[in-house]
Amino acid sequence: MRSWLSLCLRLALLAAVLSAPTARAADPMGPDVLVRNVTEEVLAIVRQDKAIQSGDVGRVLGLVDEKVLPHFNFRRMTMLAVGRDWRQASPQQQDHLVNAFRTLLVRTYSNALTQYRDQTIDFKPARYGEADTTVQVRTEVRQAGAQPIAIDYTLEKTAAGWKVFDVIVAGVSLVTNYRGSFGEEIRKGGLDGLIRTLEEKNRSLERAAAPQSRA
Repeated sequence: MRSWLSLCLRLALLAAVLSAPTARAADPMGPDVLVRNVTEEVLAIVRQDKAIQSGDVGRVLGLVDEKVLPHFNFRRMTMLAVGRDWRQASPQQQDHLVNAFRTLLVRTYSNALTQYRDQTIDFKPARYGEADTTVQVRTEVRQAGAQPIAIDYTLEKTAAGWKVFDVIVAGVSLVTNYRGSFGEEIRKGGLDGLIRTLEEKNRSLERAAAPQSRA
């Protein structure tokens, strides 16, 4: 179950940058239009960048950091994943948690772009009103020989535009999935223990990616 969920969540980030809406929203600043604009720019880079196509982790990280991550609200994602223990964290601990969780998500799913092959995205028309500040955008990832995977994005409208703060894969929320493991780490070692665990995981992922980045 855990490996299946990990694969689905990697596909979630892939869909975030590859989604192509089938219908044009009335609101030019809507969340589906935002995804379309990001898609066009990112795919143009991926199709031309041989290093990304060959799995250059450093190049992929740079692309994701520049083009994709500005559209995610990692602070809110971290707050939801940590749950009620977030209120007990000092401002410094909160900053450490946000940075470590952000790095974990980026390093865990940065290979999504290098895995782009023949997947297609069925982008469901978003329905929302001008006064709505939270919108769910529904999609399906389709690939030959596999069952479609439903991936829904929950976005909030902020002063800086629409931001993703949760991804729901086949009915499983990303932040809810992490909340269970985060809670277990907090019970064992407190908030500082969770921070140490996240930072060590990030170091392990960085070491594992280093040989490929140097190739």
